[in-house]
Amino acid sequence: MSRLATTFAHLADANRAALVAFVTGGDPDPAATPAILDALVEGGADVIELGMPFTDPMADGPAIQLANIRSLGAGTTTAKLLEIVADFRTRHPDFPIVLMGYANPMVRRGPAWFADAAARAGVDGVICVDIPSEEDEALGPALRAAGIDFVRLATPTTDAARLPAVLEGAGGFLYYVSVAGITGKQQAAQTSIEAAVAKLKAATDLPVAVGFGVRTPDQAAAIARVADGVVVGSAIVDEIARAAASGNDPAAAVRNIVKDLAAAIRTARQEKAA
Repeated sequence: MSRLATTFAHLADANRAALVAFVTGGDPDPAATPAILDALVEGGADVIELGMPFTDPMADGPAIQLANIRSLGAGTTTAKLLEIVADFRTRHPDFPIVLMGYANPMVRRGPAWFADAAARAGVDGVICVDIPSEEDEALGPALRAAGIDFVRLATPTTDAARLPAVLEGAGGFLYYVSVAGITGKQQAAQTSIEAAVAKLKAATDLPVAVGFGVRTPDQAAAIARVADGVVVGSAIVDEIARAAASGNDPAAAVRNIVKDLAAAIRTARQEKAA
């Protein structure tokens, strides 16, 4: 099995959800990213979602937009990001890592180039925000041929008629974007998340991870009781920004917030059972 499949299977056996932790690669600079990735692992994340910096991150809110600007300003490139992943893989051979980004950096040199380079670096999955399932041929076949999962997005507006198209060719996990908006701004009501997760899990055997607007351990725990994974991004990115601005260690800040989120997720279903 792939690293993603193995991780979600082990967590299902342990009756707990995954913490999928997002950071923007190269933020605050490429030299800081390896230690930040190590801190995610040490803090208790289960999957890393590594953002590829882009000039027009249309699905992202202010926190991640600013992280993209800092990263690009520090000289982060796609090639440098893949070097960081390859370096990470030497230290963490079994830890799943997913690239999240936009189509332009992924396809500008051709989908086969990107898929092959990502596979050589040790990437397990790719999330591309602006390639819908109807345009799968733009990237999906190349990723699957390279053994990389193409993680698809479902949203509150993904109805029963469109869901099969979203799931066709999807791999790794299904990412449920719980709000119709940008990252980090608001959170969906728990009842709507529960209903959506139930609908999605009835339609696929893929694990379902929920993100957008999840900032606190309590919010993460509530979602972890019903979903297979919880994606936290803006809250972690904010900690990196604060630490860097004050001259503190971003990796230490990441480790601390991730420890709190991971602890809440690990005990969430135990509390529900009690």
